[in-house]
Amino acid sequence: MSGAQLFIREDLGLSDAQIEVLAGSINVFMLMSILAADWAADLLRRRGTLVLANVFLMAGALAMSLGSSYSVLMAARCITSIGSGFSVVVTSVYNAEISPASMRGFLSSFLDVYVHQPRFTSELRVQLRLRRLAGAPWLAYHVRRRLLPPVLLAVGVLAMPESPRWLAMRGRHADARAVLVRTSDTPAEADLRLEEIKQAVREPQVSDSDGGSNVWKELLIRPSASVRRILVCVVGVNFFQQASGIDSLVLYSPLVFRKDGMSSNKAVLGATVAAGVVKMCFVLVATLFSDRLGRRPLLLASTAGVAASMASLGVTTLCVLAFMAAFSIGFGKLAGTYSAEIMPLRLRAQGASLGTAVNRLTSALVSMTFISLADAMTMPGCFFLYAGVGAAACAFVYARMPETKGRSLEDMDVLFAK
Repeated sequence: MSGAQLFIREDLGLSDAQIEVLAGSINVFMLMSILAADWAADLLRRRGTLVLANVFLMAGALAMSLGSSYSVLMAARCITSIGSGFSVVVTSVYNAEISPASMRGFLSSFLDVYVHQPRFTSELRVQLRLRRLAGAPWLAYHVRRRLLPPVLLAVGVLAMPESPRWLAMRGRHADARAVLVRTSDTPAEADLRLEEIKQAVREPQVSDSDGGSNVWKELLIRPSASVRRILVCVVGVNFFQQASGIDSLVLYSPLVFRKDGMSSNKAVLGATVAAGVVKMCFVLVATLFSDRLGRRPLLLASTAGVAASMASLGVTTLCVLAFMAAFSIGFGKLAGTYSAEIMPLRLRAQGASLGTAVNRLTSALVSMTFISLADAMTMPGCFFLYAGVGAAACAFVYARMPETKGRSLEDMDVLFAK
């Protein structure tokens, strides 16, 4: 979106306010499906919800490819955001539930490699001026490029096993064990994991007839002490991840680089691609080390680096790459992983929906106010503000978030009961 803004603004003649709304609106639109994802994930299964998400992603991609006006682009982003909302919640839950404890950080984090790689290649395509293709060849290319990923993902989902924890919740223990045998190092480990899941399932569950209202009551109105601590961590880490200002740089990097004196589109796009390369490389670093070093050390290093690099951005925008590296090595990757793995089984889908809703609302607030805020208090002033949020995030991680490396999902209640 950041590189494409240069040409969308030129082609459609959009104002700063329209660019803000176009960039940030997807986070508002996503709330519909984010808040419905818990119901869909339990009723339609994890895999079924991912298939539904891909239907919306394909429809939105087609509409966006054919869009030639601001209103059509907004409508297409609304359709796409429904699929994005379902997928962002359910993929984090599914990855956490199917992964063994020894590799959960790696497998959950590896998802982001496939999120950042398309963003990077999109910026590279803009740099190579593929948008300059005109007429039918350009339209055919654009439709094919946007439709192919969700089609491939939908086919891949059909080959994936169902979540063993969802199967156990439905009393299908033999099917659950079959999946666990495929995703565990030994059959003995699979049996141990199944017994832990059965123990978690024996706790009071919510019937389908009440629409999940008892779960929301337990989560928000009458939470136990351990659930309250978990909820604080889930809401806090999702809020701070976005409030630290990541979207001000991801979405508006061309504007930031222009403020630093870059005048040509070529230079701006080159700097944007460089930021994307750094971000993707450090996502890989976080993926490789989240199970070796643990979540907490990476989150502490990341939030401290975010605060320091944002403060430096208030002086020079040359620190954009440092911020991307600091954010991606922990905060950007592990917020979703940590949120999904600490929630109890009976509350996991609802907790993931709540955390993602907070995350997207905060992202919308940042992305839809950055240009206006920069006009009101200057761009360096914005960066100093975000640096203060990053420092608060570091203190929050240190005081509230215990290490979860190597623990089973069913053991999280014990960890947060201390």
